[in-house]
Amino acid sequence: MRKGTKRKTSQEQVSKKTERPPAKRTKPSKPVSEPEYFQDQRNLVNLWKETFPVGTEWDQLDTVYKFKWDFSNLENAFEEDGVLHGKKVYLFGCTEPQLVMFKGESKVVCIPVVVAVVSPFPPSDKIGINSVQRESEEIIPMKQMKMDWVPYIPLEDRDSQVDRLKSHQIFILRCNQRRSALKHLKLDRLKKYEYCLPYFYQPFKEDELEQSTEVQIIYPAEPKPVFCEFDWELDELEEFTDKLIEEEELSGDQKDAFKEFVKEKVREAKKANREAREARKKAIAEMSEETKSAFETMRFYKFYPVQSPDAPDVSNVKSPFINRYYGKAHEVL
Repeated sequence: MRKGTKRKTSQEQVSKKTERPPAKRTKPSKPVSEPEYFQDQRNLVNLWKETFPVGTEWDQLDTVYKFKWDFSNLENAFEEDGVLHGKKVYLFGCTEPQLVMFKGESKVVCIPVVVAVVSPFPPSDKIGINSVQRESEEIIPMKQMKMDWVPYIPLEDRDSQVDRLKSHQIFILRCNQRRSALKHLKLDRLKKYEYCLPYFYQPFKEDELEQSTEVQIIYPAEPKPVFCEFDWELDELEEFTDKLIEEEELSGDQKDAFKEFVKEKVREAKKANREAREARKKAIAEMSEETKSAFETMRFYKFYPVQSPDAPDVSNVKSPFINRYYGKAHEVL
């Protein structure tokens, strides 16, 4: 073998030994992210949503929940030193259409309201159905409208079986009517839900109807009915009728028939007032001392949503009035 060839081979071996291995590609290190914290869900955060907004039109329900209403005041009321702490409470919802400002615009909004009744027993198992379109008021069992008082289980107690919980302190008025089935209801039945009012009867307070001396008159005259109110203490029937004739609301040949119609309505109203007073007195006489005490100490609290950037400001439209049965709240929050 030739020397030149041998030298060349040795040089190749040296160059191979001295050749550096290719550098390994290093993976870029992942940035260390800061720990993410999640706010604990409040124990009663959904309480206001669970109370059925009685009397709200079905097609308006979605508009009620499109805002992020803040009812932390209701939640706080159950905390220590709160007005509802440690008490048995019955809650129902309603809505109040009001003109309010939101993000610089004035608009009519259905404001959700929650009424809390502090009572050792359910304030009522009935619902009142009334409207200007209906001729008469109905007081019916709330179960006929698929409504009932049910216990509300706070989040911290959800893992416990309902029948094992020692005692329920919070009850809500719930409606089991499925919205998907509304299209199968008759129109009159459907409208009844819009005219519902939570009913309450306070035997120690004289009802407005007992004190009223007015009667609504709908006289079936031709060519159109006569609509008016007659007060049997303030109005004189002869003068009242002559004025209607003068204003061409009633024809002269119907004067006597109209007067008899009004007299009959007055007799019916006086009888109803008398029966209501007697029923109230009887209820009080048959009532136990424990029940009397419960009615006398019963308290109503009305909760509006607190101000937040995600919902309209309702601070200027708050009212203590609940409805014609409950009257006014003892406190508005």
